[in-house]
Amino acid sequence: MATNWIVVPAAGQGRRFGEILPKQYQMLAGRTVIEHTLERLLQIDQSIVVVAIHPADSQWRRLPVFSHPRIRTVHGGKERSDSVRLALDCLQREAHVDDWVLVHDVARPCVRVTDINKLMAALKTHTVGGILAVPVSDTVKRVDQQGGISATVSRADLWLAQTPQMFRYGLLSWSLNSAYRQQWQPTDEAAAVEKLGHCPLVVEGSSDNIKITRREDLVIAEAIIKFQGESPRQSGELGLP
Repeated sequence: MATNWIVVPAAGQGRRFGEILPKQYQMLAGRTVIEHTLERLLQIDQSIVVVAIHPADSQWRRLPVFSHPRIRTVHGGKERSDSVRLALDCLQREAHVDDWVLVHDVARPCVRVTDINKLMAALKTHTVGGILAVPVSDTVKRVDQQGGISATVSRADLWLAQTPQMFRYGLLSWSLNSAYRQQWQPTDEAAAVEKLGHCPLVVEGSSDNIKITRREDLVIAEAIIKFQGESPRQSGELGLP
């Protein structure tokens, strides 16, 4: 099975990151975060990667990866779901309704290619699509407005959603456009699909597929990349020496 399209929303300005330079352009192990992310996604054969950037972005075109023949650029929107929706809209003359679309956070540079392939294989015959996720391992507390603990929540059936998230082009486009018409912002693609009554599949990923949100996450991501590069299995997976 070949995945035809990969969408990377990268129009965020990194408000929570607390830096003038958005997190996708922060340096990580000698290169920018976005370069690490795209290097891994480009290992998915026969895929076209669509990167949704902020209209005022002045950094993207300066990177060598901008000129890669399998990468396209579109302008993103205010929110993550807007960027994905606009990227899909730009493909409407090329994409078929049953094409698979992978959506991956630009701020997840440590995703394992083996996990992406695992997701694709698991969804090959699935009627809806699904996501990478990991089971919750910490004890979960519900907290009231005063900061007090109101309950301890069972983690037995709780999972932390990751990306990539993979759905058919037609279903994903319809789901995100439906949310847009209802003026509702889904936090991920699965939420938009669920809203229409569908049940995406969860495929277990790896805990090191972290999302860079705060500055300290860069240090953690660099340690993960170093570990993955030193792992014999992962080195072969990434095409490293």
